[in-house]
Amino acid sequence: MTEEAKIVVLAYSGGLDTSCILVWLRQQGFQVVAYLANLGQDEDFEDAKLKATKLGAKEVVVEDQQLELVQDFVWPAVSADLIYEDRYQLGTALARPCIVRGIVRLAVRVGAGYIAHGATGKGNDQIRFELGCHALCPGIKIVAPWKDPAFYERFPGRQELFEYAHTHDIPVPVTPKAPWSIDANMVHISYESGILENPSTHPPEGIFQLTTDPEEAPDTPQYLTLTFKAGIPTSVSVKDQDTPVTDALEIFRICNQIGAQHGVGRIDIVENRFIGIKSRGIYETPGLTLLRAAHLDLEALCLDREVRKIKAYLSNLMAEQVYNGLWYSPEFEYTRSCIENCQLTVTGSVDLKVYK
Repeated sequence: MTEEAKIVVLAYSGGLDTSCILVWLRQQGFQVVAYLANLGQDEDFEDAKLKATKLGAKEVVVEDQQLELVQDFVWPAVSADLIYEDRYQLGTALARPCIVRGIVRLAVRVGAGYIAHGATGKGNDQIRFELGCHALCPGIKIVAPWKDPAFYERFPGRQELFEYAHTHDIPVPVTPKAPWSIDANMVHISYESGILENPSTHPPEGIFQLTTDPEEAPDTPQYLTLTFKAGIPTSVSVKDQDTPVTDALEIFRICNQIGAQHGVGRIDIVENRFIGIKSRGIYETPGLTLLRAAHLDLEALCLDREVRKIKAYLSNLMAEQVYNGLWYSPEFEYTRSCIENCQLTVTGSVDLKVYK
C-alpha cells in the first residue's frame, strides 16, 4: 500500500460514533483527514475541529456548503416538486450528495485512496454515500466500519463505544442522549429510531427544535411574495420590508424563518427505505414546504395540462432516485433534464399568506 493510498477521508460529525471511528481508522494504519460539512446545522464546528485534531486527524477541513446546498440541490428539488411517497421532502437525501461532492473534492486534493463514513447497514445513507463516491471518483475504496463484521462484533452496543472512548480519551457527551436519533441541516431536522419506532408513540413534548407549535404560533399572518424564473426561486419580498431579497441563501433562510415561526412543515410519517424496511420519521421542513406550495400554484398557471401529467410522473421518479442515492446517475440526469425543459415557462410571482 502506497503512502497516498493509506490516506482516508472520513465524513466526520464530531459525535461519539465518528470520533471512535477516527481513532479506529488510525489503529488500522490509516492517515485520517476529517471532513465536516457546514450545512447550516446548529453545531460548534471549531470544537469539532479541535476534537478531531486531538484524536490524531492528519488534517481537519470544515467546508461551508450552505450556498452550494441551496443552489445545486434544493432549487432543483423545488423546480421538480420533489416529494417521496407523497410526504417526505427529502431533506437528508438532498444533503448527502452535497456532502459527497465536498468529500470527493477533498479526497482528490489530498490524494486519498479511501473514503470512510459512519452510516449503518440499516439506513439509506450508506447507499447515498457509497454510490455518490463511486460515481464521482471511480476506483475510490469505501471503508464502512458499521458493515465490517469485526468492527460490529467489537462494538455491538453503545456501552462498548463508551468504554472504547474512555480508553482512548475520546470526549463523550456530558448531557443525556435523546432516546431518538437526530439529523439536522438547513433544509430540515429529522427525528427517528429509539422510542419513535413504536408507531403508537406520540412525538414527545419538546422534541421539535426548529418550528413553533402551531397552537402557540402568532395569531397574525405573515405575507410574502416569491418570484420564480424557469422554475427557480429568484427573489422573496416580505410585506412591510423595503427591498426584495435576491440572494439564494437568504431567500431560503427567510422562508425557513417565516415557516418555522408559524409552525409550518411538521410531518410524522412511515416511509419505505431503500433496503426494504419501513421506518418512522418525524420531520420539520418549514422553508421548503412554503417554496413547494408556491411553485405548485405557479405551475398550475404556466404548464400545459398534458405536460403536467407527464411531469408529475417524472417528479415521483426523480424523488425516488434522490431518496435511493442516485443523484449522480445517468438516469437521474436524464429525468432532471426532462423536468428542466418543462420549467422554462414557469416564471412569475406567487403571493403567500402564512398562518399557523
